[in-house]
Amino acid sequence: EVQLVESGGGLVQAGGSLRLSCAASGFSFEHYAIGWFRQGPGKEREGVSCIIFRDGRIDYADSVKGRFTHSTDNGKNTVYLQMNSLKPEDTARYYCAADFQYGDYDCTLNEYEYERWGQGTQVTVST
Repeated sequence: EVQLVESGGGLVQAGGSLRLSCAASGFSFEHYAIGWFRQGPGKEREGVSCIIFRDGRIDYADSVKGRFTHSTDNGKNTVYLQMNSLKPEDTARYYCAADFQYGDYDCTLNEYEYERWGQGTQVTVST
């Protein structure tokens, strides 16, 4: 079965850290860009970061630069989002998504470019 599975969410105090994981089954990340997106209560879904799996190029939303780190584990076909210095406004359901790359490899924070989505994992940051 082709799927993406996120894990690692939870409840954390402001200033704390969490690491999210996104594992692929049924396909390889090799020719994909993998994005992290989030949707907070009453908000639209927004792009957080994206990574080109084969070469590690990364882009981040301004709101998370310097606090979040997106990385890969090629051997495990898994990507991670290390989230430090968490703020209450980071509270959201976090989703990973995969975008197959044709020709030029590039990643985008535009959710409409992504074909495969996980079910999400909830992150709640308390004050």
